[in-house]
Amino acid sequence: MLFNSINFALFLPIVFLLYWFATKKNLRLQNILLLVSSYFFYACWDWRFMFLLIFSTLLDYYTGIKIHEAISQRMKLIWLWISIGINLGFLGVFKYYNFFAESFSEGLSLLGLKANLGTLEIILPVGISFYTFHGLSYVIDIYKDRIKPERNIIAYSVFVSFFPLLVAGPIERATHLLPQILKKREFNYSKAIDGLRQILWGLFKKIVIADNCAEFANIIFNNSEEYSGSTLVLGALFFTFQIYCDFSGYSDIALGTARLFGIDLLRNFAFPYFSRDIAEFWRRWHISLSSWFKDYLYIPLGGSKGGLWLKVRNTFIIFIVSGFWHGANWTFIVWGFLNALFIMPSIIFNTNRNNMEIVAKGKYLPSVKDFFAIAITFSLTVFAWIFFRATDVSHAFSYISEIFSQSLFTIPDFPKIGKSVPIILLTIAFIIIEWIGREEQFAIAKIGTTWYKPVRWAMYYTIIIAIFYFTGKEQQFIYFQF
Repeated sequence: MLFNSINFALFLPIVFLLYWFATKKNLRLQNILLLVSSYFFYACWDWRFMFLLIFSTLLDYYTGIKIHEAISQRMKLIWLWISIGINLGFLGVFKYYNFFAESFSEGLSLLGLKANLGTLEIILPVGISFYTFHGLSYVIDIYKDRIKPERNIIAYSVFVSFFPLLVAGPIERATHLLPQILKKREFNYSKAIDGLRQILWGLFKKIVIADNCAEFANIIFNNSEEYSGSTLVLGALFFTFQIYCDFSGYSDIALGTARLFGIDLLRNFAFPYFSRDIAEFWRRWHISLSSWFKDYLYIPLGGSKGGLWLKVRNTFIIFIVSGFWHGANWTFIVWGFLNALFIMPSIIFNTNRNNMEIVAKGKYLPSVKDFFAIAITFSLTVFAWIFFRATDVSHAFSYISEIFSQSLFTIPDFPKIGKSVPIILLTIAFIIIEWIGREEQFAIAKIGTTWYKPVRWAMYYTIIIAIFYFTGKEQQFIYFQF
């Protein structure tokens, strides 16, 4: 059930009405309804993988209690590794087994040896990377004595499977979400209206910008050998806005939907394309994943406390692991490696925390220095996205090699280029709106709120009309494959 589908448009108001009226504001009934609704939502994808979600939930619920009750540190560690081992084992089999089997066979063939390791004909369960990380952070926090285990199985199950975040995040923490699930919730009109605005903006980003950019990015990337360098640059830009609007659009819909039920989820995006260096970009892109790797991998490895070499090593580890988390393909690993390289100057010269505030705060335009810093950071990001989108590493290199050729200075041309002009103009308008609203939680959080009511509603109706007008074939969100 996609957020941008008719099914979800019917599902959401039904659950909303039952939640606030049929449960009579009884917390236990509300949580039971959320759990049943979340399992139904997930079963609509493929009911056969429900057992994985439920098993993972019960595993971490039980091991969390056993870690807390264990008398010796040794037993705590044993229970922790049981949870980590089984969770990562499932993730490894479904997501990475074929990659390792094929890579091992190819490696042996380069040495003149033959190996025919069988691959598995399995489907990747949607959301497995996200709900696995929910559970892992929970048991690790119990082991570290940051939290106590939750004995209420319904509340814990809602924490893992809450439907707005179930299939593509944000990756929540028990310290943030569980207290909200355990606390009585009252309907808040202003929070609900704010949620609806965020849903509307998320749908605009997904349907109008991402899905239409995807059409042109696919044409160019899938036939890249036929096009000039300038056209390939345009293709990379289409994908750059596709992936941002696709994933941040999902996150906006998720956060907005959660607000309708009185729950605040972790922010996942903070206008990353306005970043002035790569370090700032990664503080603003997929924030819940970046902070997860920082807290549960980077810091346990030693963080930045052991000197320059340790910082460099740990930075490369988390970026390569982050790339691998995105998918079982060498392109993602190279993408992670590139981002580690790009962030190195900030690490080496200890400038990675220079740009903590939003750019040009309180101003209409950035300074010349900030403008060029944004342009350079954005260009590096676009370059790295080529590897993320390419089918394999050789495709990425051939794509890049054609960009840096004489054909870079030609006029872009590809089938449907005329049709792309309105989307290019809409994307430019989108960038302007994002810039105006960059100091808020999402772009239109405050835009229009103080306008004359007919004008404000005219803006909302314009967005709605654009969504319906530019709706094409229903497209899955990119991050569902991760």
